[in-house]
Amino acid sequence: MTEASSARSTRRHHWRREIIELAALFSAVAVADVLADSLVHGPSGPVLLCSAAVVLLATAGFHAWWSRRHENAPPPTDTGATAASPSTAAPGAAGQETVLWRMRTTVRDEPGSLAALCTALAARRVDILNLQTHPLSDGAVDEFLLRAPEALAPEELTRTVAGAGGAHSWLERADAHDLVDTPTRMLGLATRTALDSAELPLALRQLLGRCTIHSVPARSLSGQPLAEQVPTEGVLEEHRMKFRDPSGGSLTIERPQLPFTPTEFARVRALVDLDARLGQRVPPRRDVLTLPEGNEITVRRADTSDLAAAREMHDRCSPKTLGLRYHGPVGDADRYLGHLLSPRFGRTLAVETASGRLVALGHLLWDGEETEVALLVEDAWQQRGIGAELLRRLVTMAAETGCESVYAITRASNTGMVAAMRGLGLPLDYQIEEGTLVITARPMGVPARRESLESVRVQDGSGRR
Repeated sequence: MTEASSARSTRRHHWRREIIELAALFSAVAVADVLADSLVHGPSGPVLLCSAAVVLLATAGFHAWWSRRHENAPPPTDTGATAASPSTAAPGAAGQETVLWRMRTTVRDEPGSLAALCTALAARRVDILNLQTHPLSDGAVDEFLLRAPEALAPEELTRTVAGAGGAHSWLERADAHDLVDTPTRMLGLATRTALDSAELPLALRQLLGRCTIHSVPARSLSGQPLAEQVPTEGVLEEHRMKFRDPSGGSLTIERPQLPFTPTEFARVRALVDLDARLGQRVPPRRDVLTLPEGNEITVRRADTSDLAAAREMHDRCSPKTLGLRYHGPVGDADRYLGHLLSPRFGRTLAVETASGRLVALGHLLWDGEETEVALLVEDAWQQRGIGAELLRRLVTMAAETGCESVYAITRASNTGMVAAMRGLGLPLDYQIEEGTLVITARPMGVPARRESLESVRVQDGSGRR
């Protein structure tokens, strides 16, 4: 329809509506005149008024009901459209339980191979939530995030993929964290890495899934070379990747259950390059706490810049305290500090007095899927709740980074460490062998931190409160 004909039709509708409104107005005047004449000259005026009121109320009620019925009515269906068949309905639409899966499979690099795979999954009522393609020289690795009916067994899902042309398939359960799209996930990992040097191993583990990360220092404690020379661009093997560690040495990533792809290699290299360009960095947060006797202490993150202060604290500690902490010759204690304070191997919390003296250290050390926790409190500051405070903070850090378990290695006679671990309120496992005690806790779902020390304020990196 042209604009001119549309305008003419609109004008005709306006004239018709005005004529109808005038007719209704004349009819209303005539009815009002009759009613007025009846009320004035007739004996039943009040009865007529009441009857008119009832009629008006009934008319208003009917109009309201009719309006609501038409407002809430469903839109008219197109009789020419066919109803959706059950095979195209969304999974779980009929109350069916579903599960999330992450799947990788290799497909031929030819037109229609991915379409055939998607068609086969749709036939089993499997919904594809996300898809990534990793190009290879002789094909492509497709990584899917799937929502499948719970009744569909993993073996059936794998056979379906194989029947559609998928090879070397790999399947594992996924969770809600995998629903984040890949660009958003990479930006989040880059942000974490940029804010904290200790985040690089955790970001790589979250990016690659189950893998083992080995960070080898350039030299041993005795000065002997340890790390192999890795090319600047890195090395990609089937189940192993190698890079130059930005803090010195080498960084090796292994994943036996699933080969690495060139796409993953490029993503890891981007994060490693970002970490190398930014240099060593530690969040500047400082928490000021008050001990039960009224003294103030500061809890902050520590790194290799605290090496001299940590050595001075070692000199003030007794041989017994150092022996309980390092489980070896006391004279070798200083040699471990460079490794312990490096952000590449974990996180370290330091406790300072109001005068700036370092009196306690707490270490969270990455160890594959597990994480080791260790404490050292100067003799003069023990039995004041500092160790328990550090331990709670370290276990909370482990929970936030997704660590599955935290363990502490100490001597069976170290009642202070045992009491601190029991104070976490978590289920504990104990293993004793030749006087060495290993206490393991599961930090996931760790309860809210119970303050044994009174937190009074937080300072930023400049010391301003």
